[in-house]
Amino acid sequence: MLDFEGQNVIVTGGTRGIGAAISAAFLGRGAHVVATYRGDQSAAQAFLASRSVAEQARLRLAEFEVQDAAAVEAFFGDLEAPPQVVVNNAGIRKDAIVGMMSHDDWRKVLAVNLEGTFLVSKMAVKAMSRQRYGRIVNIVSPSAWMGFTGQANYAASKAGQIAMAKVLSKEVATRNITVNCIAPGFVDTDLLKDLLEDDKKRFVSMVPLGRFARAEEIAHAVLFVASKEASYVTGTTLEVTGGI
Repeated sequence: MLDFEGQNVIVTGGTRGIGAAISAAFLGRGAHVVATYRGDQSAAQAFLASRSVAEQARLRLAEFEVQDAAAVEAFFGDLEAPPQVVVNNAGIRKDAIVGMMSHDDWRKVLAVNLEGTFLVSKMAVKAMSRQRYGRIVNIVSPSAWMGFTGQANYAASKAGQIAMAKVLSKEVATRNITVNCIAPGFVDTDLLKDLLEDDKKRFVSMVPLGRFARAEEIAHAVLFVASKEASYVTGTTLEVTGGI
């Protein structure tokens, strides 16, 4: 079960937080992984150094911006082998209430989170169609339907990813390609470490299971929808939220 031996996996934003956990999970299951990142070379190198020698041999780092169409096309053109799995995890947040949100912050979040997913998925579909097999997974958020205050840009981008996955899953179904979304809730990563203690307590109180998720728990869900065993799961969003 959930064996990725010999498969080629791309994880965008794959060297920090949830992305690093996803990359590590695939490496642990025997996959060859390309983990992409933008700008933070120290975190990328730290992730590489954290892996075993055997895993390092199956891990490649790639730096580019997912919202740059030319860079995405060049990245796929340089791949030694087509991917069987692509995880659209790269994303940013620039929170502000709508009345105070800058146009630039609106556009940047939509560009990275939504346009980046479109560009990477487009190239992935081309590669996967030739081999008539593939798994595309978008990392989204409950913000898409819960509408957390201050996240109009982020929520819109995540809702767009879900809608895109629903459409794309229908377009590529006959080629044995599935497209699904994983929606993590509150996850114990660097993004939450700067929260005030009172805010942490308030967010934990929202979760029926009474705690934040570990990044590895999100990765386990990704492994399932990306597996051969999940061959009849497509066009859906799996919530990994602790019940919120």
